[in-house]
Amino acid sequence: MERPTPKAPVSRAVESAFTKVWGDEHVVALIALKVETSEADTVASEATKFPEIEDVYLVTGDTDIFLKVRFPHYDELKEFVLHRLPSVRGIRETKTLLVVTAYKEGGEVARP
Repeated sequence: MERPTPKAPVSRAVESAFTKVWGDEHVVALIALKVETSEADTVASEATKFPEIEDVYLVTGDTDIFLKVRFPHYDELKEFVLHRLPSVRGIRETKTLLVVTAYKEGGEVARP
């Protein structure tokens, strides 16, 4: 099956806003993947090889796999989503959700 043409990256205005907010701080994101059903286990296994991916979950519902990623800077997240993650065969669609505030992470309640 032919891979769909990737959507255009975020607009320069949106990218500028992200950089202002997260430019010098680490960024955590959840990436929802829709994958070819027959490739789900392979995609999940390949995702575990990226050191920036902290968690990989095969899930039910509209999304097939969720990834939790952490990067020192927003630009590194952008590079990962646009250039490195697409190298994994079987991914049909991605949706990246930036974490704004973590109230509990790794079993620990975050301190304000």
